[in-house]
Amino acid sequence: RDNGVKLVDPMGEMLQQSWEGYCTDIANAASDAQVVSALAAIADKEGIDLSVRPKVAYARDTRPSGPLLQAALEDGLAALGVEAANFGVVTTPQLHYFVRCLNTANAASPYGEPTEAGYNKKYGQAFLRLVEGKPLPSTLHIDAANGVGAPQVRKLAEAIGSAYFNIEVHNSDTATLGRLNIDCGADHVKSNQHPPAGTALVAGGRYCSFDGDADRIVYYYADDRGAFHLLDGDKISTLVATYLRDLVAAAGISDLQVGVVQTAYANGSSTSYIKDTLRLPTVFAKTGVKHLHHEAEKMSIGAYFEANGHGTVLFNPSAVARLQAVRPETPAQADAVDRLWALRDLINEAVGDAMSDMLLVETILICKGWTLE
Repeated sequence: RDNGVKLVDPMGEMLQQSWEGYCTDIANAASDAQVVSALAAIADKEGIDLSVRPKVAYARDTRPSGPLLQAALEDGLAALGVEAANFGVVTTPQLHYFVRCLNTANAASPYGEPTEAGYNKKYGQAFLRLVEGKPLPSTLHIDAANGVGAPQVRKLAEAIGSAYFNIEVHNSDTATLGRLNIDCGADHVKSNQHPPAGTALVAGGRYCSFDGDADRIVYYYADDRGAFHLLDGDKISTLVATYLRDLVAAAGISDLQVGVVQTAYANGSSTSYIKDTLRLPTVFAKTGVKHLHHEAEKMSIGAYFEANGHGTVLFNPSAVARLQAVRPETPAQADAVDRLWALRDLINEAVGDAMSDMLLVETILICKGWTLE
């Protein structure tokens, strides 16, 4: 139940597949000399200017191996003379966000401020822009899998500071060794089809579970008979695609297409609903988030979620340009365009992010006036 190292590419996304072989070469190097040789070969093949001092952003979660892995990393970075930025104990998606922010700081449209406060401000403000004026929701119960999502979602709630995000966090013990993901978390709930330990479902209540490093989320509820019902990644994808389709239509942008990426393991009924009822293009990718992300990049607005609750939405450059060019003719169209911009600010486009995805689902339910049932 422990973890190793995850690498983030310069745009905050998952490491390019072409670099996985390089990682294998370095990991298998039997001596310091072989490590240096492997690094030199990478620099030569990729045309990397070694006169430029690199910057490495790193962080860890609450797993017991974290301090040891961090110390080993810091020794290596010091040996290479790298400029290092330690972001502390944060969720994996937050680190992805920080990296994208750092590498777009001088761009025409910086992604955001590379701090925890910047993360909470960006997503929290976008959430409030979308929900203010709507009826208040009931309390959302969050199973944090005894992982790093527990302290971070509390910080997010504090930053939002609104009754629109009234939460109660369960399974938040990050101090006791061996508690991570034990009888709780998104994978446990999905695999066992029952609520996590320490959470008694009440009919009408609203519940969700993160995984240990908070990049996956599933929702669930109990009906009036007490029966458990799971809203997994397939259903979240359908919910998100429906809302995006409706907003694009309300904005009057007929040439902006919303698409969905799934794997062969997706629920067949969700695929049929997306294709036959929503009439949205659906593409199937190989299993693995990196494959879904790549296919979603090809769409104007691409939504992808694996059944386990890992996913996000991507607005490609053509969609951004189209939104910038649109000239609303009615107040309703202007509102829809504003909401599409706010949704883009709400979504962590770098990677699947349980906290960002949670705010996205909450936004849709609040704006539609829907319950989980």
